[in-house]
Amino acid sequence: MPSTFHGLETAKRAMFTQQSALYTTGHNVANANTPGYSRQRVEFTQTEPYPSAAMNRPDYPGQLGTGVKAGAIQRIREAFLDVQYRGENSKVGYWETKADALQKMEEILNEPSESGLSYTIDQFWQALQDLAVNPTNDGARSVVRQRGIALAETFHYLSDSLNGIKTDLKNEIGIAKDKVNSLLDQISQVNAQIASVEPHGYLPNDLYDKRDLLIDELSSMVKINVDYVKSGGDPAPGAMGQAVIKLANDAGGDMAVLVGSGGYNQIDVTFGGPNGSVDYVKVGGKEIAFTDFDSQGQLKGLIEGFGYQDADGTEAGTFPDMLAELDNLAYTFATEFNKVHAAGMSPNEIADEENRDTNFFADNDSADGAITDREGFASRIGISQDIKDSLDNIANAVQTNPDADPSELALADLGDMTNILNLADVFNQDFDYGDNNQLANLRSYYESVIGDMAVESQEATRLSQNSGVLRSAVEERRMSASSVSLDEEMTNMIKFQHAYNAAARMITLTDEMLDKIINGLGTGGR
Repeated sequence: MPSTFHGLETAKRAMFTQQSALYTTGHNVANANTPGYSRQRVEFTQTEPYPSAAMNRPDYPGQLGTGVKAGAIQRIREAFLDVQYRGENSKVGYWETKADALQKMEEILNEPSESGLSYTIDQFWQALQDLAVNPTNDGARSVVRQRGIALAETFHYLSDSLNGIKTDLKNEIGIAKDKVNSLLDQISQVNAQIASVEPHGYLPNDLYDKRDLLIDELSSMVKINVDYVKSGGDPAPGAMGQAVIKLANDAGGDMAVLVGSGGYNQIDVTFGGPNGSVDYVKVGGKEIAFTDFDSQGQLKGLIEGFGYQDADGTEAGTFPDMLAELDNLAYTFATEFNKVHAAGMSPNEIADEENRDTNFFADNDSADGAITDREGFASRIGISQDIKDSLDNIANAVQTNPDADPSELALADLGDMTNILNLADVFNQDFDYGDNNQLANLRSYYESVIGDMAVESQEATRLSQNSGVLRSAVEERRMSASSVSLDEEMTNMIKFQHAYNAAARMITLTDEMLDKIINGLGTGGR
């Protein structure tokens, strides 16, 4: 037969279990505003009934219940939503970084505006048109020289500003790399803490939440895959184990292990490409060429903005590409403009009866001003020393008999404006501004460069917004499942309180019954 105190034991178990549920509810309420916290609940489980099935069991019509116990304290979390969130988070980190870099570029180029390069080009062309009206006017010649200087300075400003942002991006890459390594270290430490608790049969829910919060933050930096391995010992059925985090590519495949059960591998970025661009991303001892580093996230977005070594061994990237386009523009225009200017005759050449092939533009870093190197020319373009020394070195005329023997060089007319018109026509002629065999005039080519940048910026902003909307939708679903609802917790508090009071009342009732049996029996004949 069951124990005399069977009722007390059943009520006691109920009280303790409801008390555990109340404590857990209080823990949920206390952490309602804690970032990354997942609400917890007590899994109520019936205790073993009496009697147990055996050959010598008492003759009872059925098994008596023995009460309830707290089987486990589990957190409410949906792993599928975590995977979705981290996938969208890596996209947001990547596209937001690209959109931010392109926005900075748009602010520097500032087109269309009166401070942009296209306006300065138009002003230089207009100055040539004004000089063509009166080729002997020193004021008009001075304006042409100053507009040329302004054009060169605009190229300098754009090139220097873009290189400044490029330097900032390199610093941000270092900060991002350190942040990734810090997160990997913290995740590894939490893994070790979890591994020390789980073998004893406990569920370290708060440690799980801390680790998930760190993994969420890591997913914005690089795309990751997360698996779990058992901690060993005698873990509870709901134990998650230690997280194994792998660097993932866009197809979802694994590229390298970031965090394992025994520690973590540091990530590093090497700047060994052309012009100090990124050539490799290292994970532990594994080198991954950046052209193979297709793991979306903030780190990839920063490197693409700063510059990397492409498959051909040349520098590529958002800012390097724009700097190369400015170099192409400045180099091609300056060399073609100089060809026409050198073929003409200036007042000084007419007076000396000598054609000296004077250039208008020059390379500021060259001893003789000769333009030879295309790379970086936008930061070096300047006005030749001859033009700086004298306004009368601006070639406005053409030779009346260019085929004559040099010793019989025919003089040009001082008032001739033919070469000025030829110089103005350089703006409208089609040239190849690089290695892409794209023929276009100066304005059209620059407009195409600005247009491509605007389209790329618009696309990055759109994808950033789309990814943000999807991430927010997943986050809302995840919060609806995992976050603390104070209304729900208050309801649970009342429910568990009433159950606790009922169990306490059961103890009182059982005590009265036992008192009657123990103290009341045997007193009837007295």
